[in-house]
Amino acid sequence: MIQRFLIAGVIVLLIALFWVSKEAQIVLGGVALFFLGMMLLEEGMKSFAGGTLEVILKKTTNTTSKALATGFFTTALVQSSSLVSLIAISFLSAGLIKLAAGIGIIFGANIGTTATAWLVSFFGLKLKISAYALAMATIGMVFSFTKSQAAKGIGNILVGLALLLLAIGFMKEGFESIKDSIDLSVYAIGGLKGLVIFTLIGIFATVVMQSSSATMALILTALATGQITYENSLALAIGANIGTTVTAILGAITSNASGKRLAVAHLIFNLVTGAIAIIFIHQLAKLVDIGSEFFGFTDLAMKLSLFHTIFNLIGVIVMTPLIGKMVVKLETMFVKEIQEGKPKFITDALINDATSSLTAIRSEINHLYENALEVFAHALNLNRVDIRSDKEMSEIVESTKDKMAMNIDELYRDKIKGLYDSIIEFSSKAQVKMQEDEIKSIFDLKVATRDIVEAIKDMKNLEANIDNYSLSNNEYIKKEYNFMRETLGKLLRKVEKIRTNPADATLLTKFAILKKQIEESDVLMNGTVDELIRHGKINASMGTSLMNDSAFAYDIGLKIVEAIEILFIRSNKELSLVYNELMEDTENKES
Repeated sequence: MIQRFLIAGVIVLLIALFWVSKEAQIVLGGVALFFLGMMLLEEGMKSFAGGTLEVILKKTTNTTSKALATGFFTTALVQSSSLVSLIAISFLSAGLIKLAAGIGIIFGANIGTTATAWLVSFFGLKLKISAYALAMATIGMVFSFTKSQAAKGIGNILVGLALLLLAIGFMKEGFESIKDSIDLSVYAIGGLKGLVIFTLIGIFATVVMQSSSATMALILTALATGQITYENSLALAIGANIGTTVTAILGAITSNASGKRLAVAHLIFNLVTGAIAIIFIHQLAKLVDIGSEFFGFTDLAMKLSLFHTIFNLIGVIVMTPLIGKMVVKLETMFVKEIQEGKPKFITDALINDATSSLTAIRSEINHLYENALEVFAHALNLNRVDIRSDKEMSEIVESTKDKMAMNIDELYRDKIKGLYDSIIEFSSKAQVKMQEDEIKSIFDLKVATRDIVEAIKDMKNLEANIDNYSLSNNEYIKKEYNFMRETLGKLLRKVEKIRTNPADATLLTKFAILKKQIEESDVLMNGTVDELIRHGKINASMGTSLMNDSAFAYDIGLKIVEAIEILFIRSNKELSLVYNELMEDTENKES
């Protein structure tokens, strides 16, 4: 409701401005075109790249220097630090990248965003670009009518760039028209007072427009037409830099703890960078004068672009050595939000990005399995420490003397049910905007989630008899139930190793063999129950319990295997091919 009133108020204000001033129409129309151009440019990049931007961010952030470079180049390419920041937050939330890499991307993006200023000052204000812009828009529209997604992307890129260039022309024309009737430069304020006031104006303008690029375009065109002084433009640029953090903060509100930590890092960087620029503004201005003289330009707009670049570079130089300490400190924040029975990776902020959504779902299912492992291990009268150790499973099983106190219903309610609900709900929402192959992946992940939950329910049916018979005085029934525990314990151990290193060929071989062993472990199918009852080693009651529990163990094993295959093997084409060959080899050897 509040948002509706705000939008209505803005529309009324704009109509009033348009009614009163034709010049305002031109300037604000230029701003609108600038935003539309940025939107088309972003959409075009996404369509043309086909997920390449996400792949680049994922694969080129394993070191701080690479993360910085990636943030810089991707921002300069898509002309939006906000877009790159939001992608970094979503990737971090989904577990695709680490916090240090995310911080590096954010730092690099702050340098990359200075490319907009250079584009405006060097091309937009220096050249008569309307003819070029119209030609680009025309060619872009031709591309947009094709069926190819990549070609449509190229079309959007060309139209987006054309609109950006036209927008700069309109803003410049509007400010020049305003100058004929009103000279805004008379409102210039010098000294410290002016520095503070115009920095705040820059922050406010960027918060309202949600784009430091658009704010910088306005500042540069106003400066080029003499509507603001050079001194005040420096303060406005500093304010625009600080104000851009609001976009990241808003994007992180619906994010998880990791995304919020990155937004805090973004805020810290821009505040520190802004503080440095304000404190040393006179020294930086002199440095700009020296640089301008060296490069041979005296144009104020280009000098402002150089100032914008220099203080962002200084911010990166100062803050980059502190990334390690920042990570340590940030990791202590928002800890209370991370609960075992609550989602750690999936958030509404990821819904519109297929790559992030799929990765987040996989990470969340892995989190679900982590919680389920506690149920599996305790129901088998084992500890998770035992599962993850290298001690012989048969020795661990034989050494069990007491029942393990556990309430499966309580664990399911506190650590499984809510997480299960969240994964299914998020998956259903995310697949709406996905392609056919991505929807297939979502379906497989839902199957994996269901398998884990059903395995828990089967384990509940198995638990009581494991408690009774694995400690029984009847050595035969005790042996069968301990063998059941040992088989499932070995499976859980293999799963833990696969989760840690899914690409290990040796582990894949052992996993394939173990799957085959589980398929052959049903005591009814292999005749074990009949033999034990016939020879009077167990009674009929024990026999029927063993038959039923063997079926439960069989189902549990296959469901866990299927879930792990989907999560860690089938999702990787190369691993999937190797694993399928291993399964075929195992079957051939058996035959």
